[in-house]
Amino acid sequence: MSHAIRIHRYGGPEVMQWEAVDVPEPGPTEVRVRHTAVGLNFIDIYERTGLYQNPLPMTLGREAAAVVVAIGARVKGVAVGDRVAYVSSGAYSQERVLPADRVVKVPDTIDDAHAAAVMLKGLTVQALLRQTYRVRKSDTVLIHAAAGGVGLIAVQWAKYLGATVIAVVGSPQKAELASKHGADHALLLEDDWVAKARSLTRGRGVNVVYDSVGKDTFMHSLDCLRPRGMMVSFGNASGPVAPFAPLELSRRGSLFLTRPTLFHYIALRSELQRAAQELFDLVARSVIAVHVGQSYPLQDVARAHRDLESRQTTGSTVLLP
Repeated sequence: MSHAIRIHRYGGPEVMQWEAVDVPEPGPTEVRVRHTAVGLNFIDIYERTGLYQNPLPMTLGREAAAVVVAIGARVKGVAVGDRVAYVSSGAYSQERVLPADRVVKVPDTIDDAHAAAVMLKGLTVQALLRQTYRVRKSDTVLIHAAAGGVGLIAVQWAKYLGATVIAVVGSPQKAELASKHGADHALLLEDDWVAKARSLTRGRGVNVVYDSVGKDTFMHSLDCLRPRGMMVSFGNASGPVAPFAPLELSRRGSLFLTRPTLFHYIALRSELQRAAQELFDLVARSVIAVHVGQSYPLQDVARAHRDLESRQTTGSTVLLP
């Protein structure tokens, strides 16, 4: 009998339950996998609390590394014994079945913990920096939560692309971590980071802001942008952004605003493979160092959620089934 972390109602970490579940044999185009490492992400919290609502009961979790233990009759390109990783709902489990076209093979140069830690976060960064706003060599970018899992990958990738990187973080320790990963400037959230960001750009403002914090930083992030700059709001760590008048974008210089989600960028198998290949190549060449700051047993996921919500984690977090 396999087990999974499931919720039957929305709420705090206490609603997550370790339950026995039946895992069926894979259908013709599916694979059955045994998880070796599971990634922890803020979207897990959004789904647990009901900010993002899904039918209940549900198994939480959006990314994992695994070994294929069975395949459907029409599956090609994936074999039993392959090491794979994926981004898909239901990862907080020991074993599960999912569509074969949602998994990608993991290179031998990347271990399971780092594969699980980098899939959702790394593909998110690929979408943000390479597609949502295509970062160029002459750009100055501002990245919030720059010492977190997505943030550290984004700092390294933006620096590799030749941009000047301004990191905004919550503590001196996190500032040091962001700087070690390539940030040109690390600003503290408690300081006047808007004024400092504008000063660093000689008053002009940055080309793009990547903001995963949400409510607490949104309007200030707009104030960091240069005319016709782009605001990329992709998370709600402090809560969802309140409604505001589009005229605010005009007043600040005809700004652009987008609210992307990864799954629209990897909906096609070809899109997923192309993005994963680019990500894995940079990891294999050590352009991107995946910082696994902490790990927890999967059964202790409530503690992991509390630590993530209270900003007690750095880098990526891995759950071990």
